[in-house]
Amino acid sequence: MAAVICFALQVQAQDKDSVMIRKIYDEALLHGECYGNLRYLCKNIGPRLTGSAGAEKAVAYTRSLMEKTGIGKTFLQPVKVPHWERGTPESCFMTYTFPEEEKAATYGNKMLRMRKSQFRITALGMSVGTGEQGVSGQVVEVKSFEQLDSLGAAAVRGKIVFFNHPFKPTFINTFDAYGEAARYRGNAAIRAGKLGATAAVVRSMTFALDDNPHTGAMRYVDTIPKIPACAISTVGADSLSKMLKMVANYNFSFTQTCTQGEDVMSSNVIGEIKGTTHPEEVILVGGHLDSWDLAEGAHDDGAGCMQTIEVMRLFSALGYKPQRTLRFVMFMNEENGLKGGEAYAATYGKEKHVLAIETDAGGFVPRGFSSDMEDSKHRQFESYARYFKPYLTDNFDRSGGGADISPLKKLGVPVAGLIPDSQRYFDCHHSALDTFEHVNRRELELGAAALASLIYLFSEHGL
Repeated sequence: MAAVICFALQVQAQDKDSVMIRKIYDEALLHGECYGNLRYLCKNIGPRLTGSAGAEKAVAYTRSLMEKTGIGKTFLQPVKVPHWERGTPESCFMTYTFPEEEKAATYGNKMLRMRKSQFRITALGMSVGTGEQGVSGQVVEVKSFEQLDSLGAAAVRGKIVFFNHPFKPTFINTFDAYGEAARYRGNAAIRAGKLGATAAVVRSMTFALDDNPHTGAMRYVDTIPKIPACAISTVGADSLSKMLKMVANYNFSFTQTCTQGEDVMSSNVIGEIKGTTHPEEVILVGGHLDSWDLAEGAHDDGAGCMQTIEVMRLFSALGYKPQRTLRFVMFMNEENGLKGGEAYAATYGKEKHVLAIETDAGGFVPRGFSSDMEDSKHRQFESYARYFKPYLTDNFDRSGGGADISPLKKLGVPVAGLIPDSQRYFDCHHSALDTFEHVNRRELELGAAALASLIYLFSEHGL
C-alpha cells in the first residue's frame, strides 16, 4: 500500500511539473519579450567590446530590463577588465609578379608588371599592432604546429607565418571543430614568435567559405616576443595559399593599429529571486554581456543574455515563487579575459550553488542541455529529459558547461549549458555577420522557455 501511495505521489508531482512547463512554453511563445529586447540591444547599443562605451550602456540597459520584471532584486558587481581597442580598419595586400612575366621581361619581350591583390583581415583580440608602417615580407604557410616546428627557426625567422588550418568538416558537432582549430588562433603568435617570425596570420574559425574574417582572443607569454596576429577570411586564405604556390617574387604586407590600454572598471549585472524553502541553495543562469566589436553580438552572446532575463520575466508573469534562490548573471569580459566569471566565483563561490547554467552557444533552435557533474547528479539531471521530449529538446549529454561558469566548476559546482543547434553558429561567430537579422524569433523564444523549464525543475527538486 505504501508503495502504491509513493508511486501516486510521484505521478502527481510529474503531472504538476508537466503542467507548469507547458505554461512556461505558452507564455514564452505567446508573450515573449526577449526578441524585442535583443533588437534594442543590437540596434540601439550595438557592439559591446569590454571596456567600451557600448559595454557600459549594455550594463545599464540589462539592469533596467531585470528591474522591469518586477521580481526579486538587481545589483551590479564591480569588475576590473582589460581595455583593448582595434584602432583604424586593418589593411592587407600582396604585390607580386608571375614567373612567366619575369622570364619574358628578361628577354625584353614584355614589360615587367607588378600586380597587387588585397585580402580581408581582422586583428585578433588582444594582439599588438603593427604600427602605421605595417609588417611585410615573405610568408611561410603551415597546416599545423607540428609542421611549423619541423621547419625550425632557420626557415621561419624574419618571416610571416600563415596558419592555414581549416575546420574539419567531418565533425557533426561544430563546437568540436572549433575546439580543434581554435588553438591556432589562441597560440599562433606564441609558436611563431618563439621561432623568430615577425607576424602571424590565421585562417578564420568557420566552415563558411566567404570573405568575412572572424576575430577572437589570442595569447602571449612574456618570455617570447609579442608579434602582431590577425585572422584572414576563408576566401582570402584559399587565395593566399594558391598564390604562394604560383609566385616567387612577392611581398605580403598588413597593417593593424590595435592598442592595449590600462584596465578599467566595469560590472557584472545580477538579478536575484530569493528561494522560499531553501534560500541558502543557489541556482545560477547567465550569459556574457560583452561582445566583439565587428558586429552587434546578436548570437554571441546577446541571445543568451536576453534569454536569461526572459526567464526572470516568465517567472514573474506566471507568479512562480522558487523554492531555491535563483541568480541571473550578465557576465562581463568572457571574450578576452573571463574577468566577470572569475570575479563572481571569487565573491560568491563559497555559497551553496546547486547548479550553474550558461547559455552562450547562439539563439538557434534548442536541442537539449549539456552538463559537467558527478555521475549521481548527472543521472538526476538526465532524468529530466523526459519533460522536454514534447518540445524536441531532450538531448541531455555530458559535453560541459560554459566559460563564465568554469571558475565555479573548479570549486565543485555542477554546471550545465543550453545546447542550440550548432550548424549555423560559426557562420557568424566573431564576425561582421553576427547581427540581429540572423536571429530567429521563435528559436530564441524556445530557448528561453527551455531554460526556464530546467531551472523550474531544479528549483522544485534540487540536485
